[in-house]
Amino acid sequence: MAKIKYKRILLKLSGETFCRPGGFGIEGEPLESIAERIAKICKLGPEVAIVVGGGNFLRGETFSQKSHIPRNTADYMGMLATVINASALQETLEKLGQPTRVLSAIEVAAICEPFIRRRCLRHLGMGRVTILAGGTGNPFFSTDTCAALRAAELEVDVIIKATKVDGVYTDDPVKNPDAKMIESISYQDVLGKGLKVMDPAAVSLCRENNIPVIVLNIFKDGNITKAINGEKVGTLIS
Repeated sequence: MAKIKYKRILLKLSGETFCRPGGFGIEGEPLESIAERIAKICKLGPEVAIVVGGGNFLRGETFSQKSHIPRNTADYMGMLATVINASALQETLEKLGQPTRVLSAIEVAAICEPFIRRRCLRHLGMGRVTILAGGTGNPFFSTDTCAALRAAELEVDVIIKATKVDGVYTDDPVKNPDAKMIESISYQDVLGKGLKVMDPAAVSLCRENNIPVIVLNIFKDGNITKAINGEKVGTLIS
């Protein structure tokens, strides 16, 4: 416990981490891989809150543009997708012996508790991973903004944005082989350069509350452990 730099962390998981690249829904192997990594970092001692996305099922904005469903309804559908992901992650973590609670911003009483800040802090203090579902509970806000909001509410030390890439690049590394990875960058530069690492509302919230963000590849062994220990990994936004 002495060597970890961050005592309370918020892990932001995109929906895409629940399936293979280009896949849809939830696939067993990526889900178990993520759960094992989370269970491992819990043993190091930090309190862990997780915000899950729902893009492996549905992205509200995109779905709305491609259908006759208005954006607000499509966003609520996306919030329900995050509850599905949260339930899957909870069951997988508990199979590994890690106590977990799902708290949702939208009420789904049969499978999760409502998000109440004090209740969430109590769960964290008792060593339970808290999985925060349902986004902010409002349409027109992304789960990145939810992560920044919850991080501020829960007074976390750092947000770890877990992705399938190694960090923030100067350009899309898939389309541009000359794109360079950025080791550290300011909130202002992320906003000014229009880097699509998090949406602007989320970056602004982190800047206002002075919450550092580490963007890293969750599927590389040891990455999250390095981040919690304060070692250089991925991209630091501060």
